[in-house]
Parts: sequence; structure tokens; C-alpha cells
Amino acid sequence: MVADVIDLRSDTLTRPDAEMRRAMAEAEVGDDAAGEDPTVRRLEEEAAAALGQEAALFVPSGTMGNQIALHLLARPGSEVICEARSHIVHLELGAMAVISGLLPRVIPSPTGRLAPAAVEAMIAPSHRARTGLIVIENTHNFAGGTVYDRAQEEAILAVARRHRIPVHLDGARLWNAAEALGTTPAVLAAGFDSIQFCLSKGLGAPVGSLLCGAAAFVAEARRVRKMLGGAMRQAGVIAAAGLVALRKGPGRLAEDHAHAKLLAAAVAELPGVELDPAAVVTNILVFRLTPRFFGGEAPEEGLTAAFLARLQEHGVLASPISGDEVRMVTHRDVPRERIDAAITRLRQAFAVPAPV
Repeated sequence: MVADVIDLRSDTLTRPDAEMRRAMAEAEVGDDAAGEDPTVRRLEEEAAAALGQEAALFVPSGTMGNQIALHLLARPGSEVICEARSHIVHLELGAMAVISGLLPRVIPSPTGRLAPAAVEAMIAPSHRARTGLIVIENTHNFAGGTVYDRAQEEAILAVARRHRIPVHLDGARLWNAAEALGTTPAVLAAGFDSIQFCLSKGLGAPVGSLLCGAAAFVAEARRVRKMLGGAMRQAGVIAAAGLVALRKGPGRLAEDHAHAKLLAAAVAELPGVELDPAAVVTNILVFRLTPRFFGGEAPEEGLTAAFLARLQEHGVLASPISGDEVRMVTHRDVPRERIDAAITRLRQAFAVPAPV
């Protein structure tokens, strides 16, 4: 493998820039477990205001933020309606069952978006475990960064209100969704019982997420955070980087989206790849490989493994989604010239000539 690697596995790979490191070094700190860290409090206040919510809680990870919300909004033994490939199902290690006694009730969707009629049909009848919560993911981690627009969110919220079921928004990349739709995170967060978003993805902070909602909900969330071991002490040193990310990060997300579209156009040129570049609207692209990609016969190690191994030999990293699906994610640590280099290496790896 070449020494100069271009890493497109995830936007969680971004490293704190000089401004963040300076803010971290100079941060005013206190005991956050006692609510006394002024930098954390400032971050929470700004996050809540940005989403139009009463309050926010700084948590170490999006997974913890999601799990606190699930724990508070749904009773043990009830079902959580969510998309089949959602983060809470695939990447949170069964936490909803282990921590809160909840059962996922999944709805497969090729776009990652739940259809209101499908949600209504899935709400439990009296003889089944009660439906306790609905979760939507905006943007969707595994469906290629797809977004719910406000009308689509409203349709889900209307179903939930009719049945008096709370709704949690896993908005890990909510700012990406807002940028793609030309709206604000506050518009996309309105009406949900809780919202989680990450500072450590496209916004560029090294660590941390926020769980937002009503003041009474966040007060209870603070108690559950402590129960889960998430109460922090002088956390202002990481909250300071989060403040820089919250203030500066949204302004450059359009660049990541443009880079993802460039990558998608190049990937779509590869024979035997299934990808519609027009469907790429944020910073994530997911594409499917067919046996045709390897001359009509699947490699012994599998399509995805063979593709990633050859790509890695040429100095580009991507992520496996399944045995025939690959994900690439653009982020601020891969600027335009590196995107161009990644495209060149992709073509070299699979002997595809550059367009004239």
C-alpha cells in the first residue's frame, strides 16, 4: 500500500484543527458532573438555541445520546419502530435491549426513510408488545446519506401524534441534512420529543454529541447519563473544540457534499457498479458491486473484500457495508485536491481510463 493514504471510511476521522487545539488549551473548566463547567454549559446553551429547543446535554457519543433518549421515552418491554439499517440497530450493540429492555421493530426501506403508512401499519395491536417509540435517522448512515425533508418528517410526526407515541430524531448528521435541503437544523428538529446530533462527524470536533429537548427531559437525561457512566469532570477541554465545531463547521459542509458528488460520478463510471450519482445529496455515498465488476465471477473472498483490498493497495480506504456494498464518506480532512487524487487512484486500481 502507498504511504500517502486517503481515508474515506468516515467523517469521524477528522482531527482537531489549530483553532480547536488552541480553544482546548485555553478552555475555562469546572466540574461538569455538578453542572459547573462553564464551557460545557455554553456549548449546551448554544446547541439548544441552534435547534430551537429548551435545553441540551453534552454526552461523549451519539450512541449514548440515542440510548439515553430511548431509555427515557419508551417503557421496558415495548417496541421501537425504526428503519432496518438504522444506527440504533446496527451499530449500538443491542444497547436498547440490554440497557432499557426494548425491542426493535424494523421496517426495511431502500432509501432509509420510513413511509408514514408503513409506520402506521407497524404500530402494535393489543395482543403484541406495545409500540413505545418511533426513531428516524436524518441523515441515514447506511442508505447513502439520504435525508428527510420537513414534509416527510411532519408526516411521521402526524402518525405518532395520532397514536400518542413519542418520536426521537437521530440527527447525528443533522447539519448535513439542513445544508442539503437549504434549511436550518431548528426547522428539521421541530416537533420531536428528543434530538441527538454529533459534533464529531462532519462538524469536525474530536469527540462529543448533544442530546436536546425540553428542559424537564434534559434534566432526567442528565441523571441517566450519570447512570451510564457518562458524567464528566473538567469536560470543558473537549467542549471548547465542540464550540468551534458548532460555530464554524456548518459553513463548510457544502464543500463535503460537492466532493461526494464528484466521487459518486467517478465511481459510477466503473463497470459493474450500481450507483445513481443523482441520489448522493450529502457527504456519504453507498454503492453496490456486482460480479460483472470482476469479470462476471465473484472473487473467493467476496466482492466487497476484494474491492477494498485492491483500493487499499492504491492508497484509498473505504468501508464495507455488506458483502457487496461499499461506503465512502467525504470530510474536511480530505480537501478537493485529495478527492481528485482519490479519483485518479480509483481509476488506476481498476484500469478505468480518465474521461477525455
